[in-house]
Amino acid sequence: MTSHSDSFALSLVSISPAMLALAGGALAVLVLLAVALLLRGASLRREQAEEASLRAAEGEARMAELLKIQAEMQGRITAMAEVFGARQSELNQAINQRLDGMSQRVSSTITEQTKSTHENLQRLQERLAVIDAAQNNIQTLAKDVVGLQAILSNKQTRGAFGQSRMETIIADGLPMGAYAFQPTLSNGSRPDCTIRMPNDAPSLVIDAKFPLEAWNAIRDAGSPEAGKIASQQFRRDMEVHIRDISEKYLIQGETQDTAFLFVPSESIFAEIHENFEPVVQKAHRSRIVIVSPSLLMLSIQVIQAVLKDQRMRAQAHLIQGEVAILMDDLGRLDERVRKLQGHFAMAQKDIDMVVTSADKLTKRGAKIEALEFEAGDGKPARDSEPATKSVESRTGLLKLRVVDEE
Repeated sequence: MTSHSDSFALSLVSISPAMLALAGGALAVLVLLAVALLLRGASLRREQAEEASLRAAEGEARMAELLKIQAEMQGRITAMAEVFGARQSELNQAINQRLDGMSQRVSSTITEQTKSTHENLQRLQERLAVIDAAQNNIQTLAKDVVGLQAILSNKQTRGAFGQSRMETIIADGLPMGAYAFQPTLSNGSRPDCTIRMPNDAPSLVIDAKFPLEAWNAIRDAGSPEAGKIASQQFRRDMEVHIRDISEKYLIQGETQDTAFLFVPSESIFAEIHENFEPVVQKAHRSRIVIVSPSLLMLSIQVIQAVLKDQRMRAQAHLIQGEVAILMDDLGRLDERVRKLQGHFAMAQKDIDMVVTSADKLTKRGAKIEALEFEAGDGKPARDSEPATKSVESRTGLLKLRVVDEE
């Protein structure tokens, strides 16, 4: 430190007076500048203080205005809070009412939906039960169809099926003794059925052996050529079968001149008449009638009516005798009814006379009660002894005792 000061003093001594004068002038200038700066700073501070005071006044005014606005806002907020509270309570009440109404409607709707659902489920269960029953029936029918297919695939069982259906129709339509199944004719042949005709007429023959193999071949044909071949085979089989029936079963004096060829299906019968007209014509020429189940049933009903008429003609003399006896009974009944009518007429006449006498007695009693006597009435009635009169009817069977009292 001492070394520095010494060096500074040596430097000042070495400076010339001119330099010192210049340094003094510069220092004075610097002092003036500092004073000017201080004055300017003081004025700036005064201006800043005035601006600050103005700003403070403005801030206080704004603060007062803000406080006023805040007070107004608080009042408005309070009013709005009250309004909002009232509105909220009304809204809550309205919402509660609507919720209650909606709850009731939803509850009733749910109840109705539940009831409807239960009813629908019940109906669905009933329908499912019906469907189950129908499905069981379909399964049973499918088994029957399979069995029928197995039957129709075998020639012997198929013939037994047609025979059984024909026997059922005949047994349902005719009385016992009017038909015979598998009888033996004089030539040794055995038709499927014979029906005894009235008046000792020859029997009617029915054959149920329909050739179904060729018909199934027609249905199973996959091409027109195969169908044509199967149709030709069916036509030949039908012609052979018709010829066999004509030769075996049409016996003069033993059977009718016409025989029935039973077809166990209405659809096959319709197809034969529609597509195999030559077969039908050949059957007519050979006195063979192709019949379906419905036609056989109709023929059986006609035969049944003929048999009934024949039995009635056979019993005509017995009916006449019964009618004669009935007429005798009716004659006796008519005679007895007429006698009874005469008795009733006599009784009616006696009743009329009794009514006439009663009317006279009534009039007489009225006169006596009114003390009105005529000159020819005889002695007056005594008080102690009543007058007694007897009235007898014409037949002498009815007597009336009349007592005249006062």
